[in-house]
Amino acid sequence: MVDYDLLGKTELSIHGIVLQNADLGGVADVVAQVLGLHRSDVLVTDVRGEHLVLDILQKGLDPSKLVGREKDLFIALSALPGVSLRPDARTDSRGLLSWVAADPAIAREGLDEAAGMAGDLQERLGRLVTVFATGTEINNGQVKDTNSPAIRERLESNGYAVSLGGTLRDDEHFIAGRIRERAEEGFSLIVTTGGVGAEVKDKTIEALLLLDPDAATPTIVKYELGVGRHVHKNEVRIGVARVLDATVVALPGPTDEVLLGLGALLKALAESERNKVALAERIASVLRTRLQEKVHAHH
Repeated sequence: MVDYDLLGKTELSIHGIVLQNADLGGVADVVAQVLGLHRSDVLVTDVRGEHLVLDILQKGLDPSKLVGREKDLFIALSALPGVSLRPDARTDSRGLLSWVAADPAIAREGLDEAAGMAGDLQERLGRLVTVFATGTEINNGQVKDTNSPAIRERLESNGYAVSLGGTLRDDEHFIAGRIRERAEEGFSLIVTTGGVGAEVKDKTIEALLLLDPDAATPTIVKYELGVGRHVHKNEVRIGVARVLDATVVALPGPTDEVLLGLGALLKALAESERNKVALAERIASVLRTRLQEKVHAHH
């Protein structure tokens, strides 16, 4: 069952309740027990004549525990010493808490419909993707970004809604900031290409680790440190991180490797794999095999 946010509508009033030397802590205990709430999240905030007000602090609630519980609540309250209820007693609230007094049959039908809509919405949100390319050579117009359109085509053919985020300059803080922005906007999958190599200018993996220190960053190929351009780094890695509710995947630059890694990612997601270490290793495995094939063909 989907949990719903109270959205600030947290008061539950009981009209027609008569208290005589009653223990208000006991009243809160009963309300929490009957409505399936945490006891620490139920407070009696006001008593005026035959009107009692409770404040519910719990942010998210399972509505199935609330629907039609008014009668059960009144029976339980009436069993407390010093508490009685008038024949016309009623609960009153706005928003989700008003379901306490709802007709169970009608309310449950509405709940089922709402749960279906929430499930559909969650599925659609789970297919929102944004794609970034990285690289100075793309930013300055030397090289055309062929990766982003290719990724969009592949993802859209698999039912994803894709937004192209443009090109990111080779700066880990800038890359991390843009990824974080898209995660905050609700994208569930963020794909980057390039910037995962063994040169000083490659900053994408560093950006992922800024956002998620536990990101999975398996090595694809390793070079001898200090040889050629590999002065400070000697590994090509890919990365999979979690940023808020988004999965962030950093793929290499060459388009054939991008599409190969993307294929492994899509297959894993279709199998409901969400563990970042497992996802990263699935992608890394096919890329290592491809690089080995390239090396053998070269020799």
